[in-house]
Amino acid sequence: MSQLKEKYRKEVVPGMMEHFGYKNIMQVPRLEKVVLNIGLGEAIENAKALEGAESDLTAISGQHPIITRSRKSISIWRLRAGMPIGMKVTLRGKRMYDFFEKLVGIVLPRVREFQGVSRNSFDGRGNYSLGFKEQVVFPEVDYDKIDKIRGLEVIIVTTAGTDEEGRYLLELMGMPFIKD
Repeated sequence: MSQLKEKYRKEVVPGMMEHFGYKNIMQVPRLEKVVLNIGLGEAIENAKALEGAESDLTAISGQHPIITRSRKSISIWRLRAGMPIGMKVTLRGKRMYDFFEKLVGIVLPRVREFQGVSRNSFDGRGNYSLGFKEQVVFPEVDYDKIDKIRGLEVIIVTTAGTDEEGRYLLELMGMPFIKD
């Protein structure tokens, strides 16, 4: 069992129950999944961009990504419905906990001039969204082998009902939020 899952059971659950007054252990919010997403607008002209993004996402997540395709045709961008425009990976279970642990302990401290992550990137339902300007902050990505610097979006989906519950859950799990 991962250290983070152990921490969740021993520290986070009792802390959340005390803070929010939950009566049952099953009411306590938990991490449901982590979704990694790379948008590839350049894939319209350059089919090789998909290969580079695929290798980066595979290295970062340890799982093969799926291609996301456009739903609509937009003539200004020369985009037709069904064209590949991105890649995503959904992590659950052990891989999710391992990735979250790596994100908090290794990746975020490697970001230049890092003071913490924003407290306001919640969606209203307790899910947190985090964006990276470059994928090279992840230790698995070899700087010499990347073809282009790409942005990466990380969405942490929780079972929390409100942003306050989600924020407190992530705080207890070690997410370094900016101090107010």
